[in-house]
Amino acid sequence: MFNGEILSYNIADRVDLEQINRMLNDVFAITDKLPKENEIILHSDQGWQYQHKDYQNALTEHGILQSMSRKGNCLDNSVMENFFGIMKSELLYNKEFKSMKEFKKELEEYIDWYNNNRIKMRLNGMSPIQYRAHYLENL
Repeated sequence: MFNGEILSYNIADRVDLEQINRMLNDVFAITDKLPKENEIILHSDQGWQYQHKDYQNALTEHGILQSMSRKGNCLDNSVMENFFGIMKSELLYNKEFKSMKEFKKELEEYIDWYNNNRIKMRLNGMSPIQYRAHYLENL
């Protein structure tokens, strides 16, 4: 919610705890460097992986508050739902993919572009990563 940046993602053909742990380790590499006075909240839906004790314990160990909406309420997940809507209109609906490999490559390139180059007016005309860097420089 801070800057709309995709901190971590993992693309797989199926969901398992190993995939989720890889994603979390990437998140921790960034969030562990942020000032400790910042409260970090991770928003998710109620998928089984987000209810798993190992996942919840990892968040607690890194000082991250877990936030899951109750069933039928997407408020906690609304920021990601917004991203998915933007990504679908800018990437998914504009192209036919010949294979899953091609889709994964295009998605990785899109997320990199989104984080580093796609400006947002609510971020004073900066990209998400530019905004985070600007914020940290001005602490």
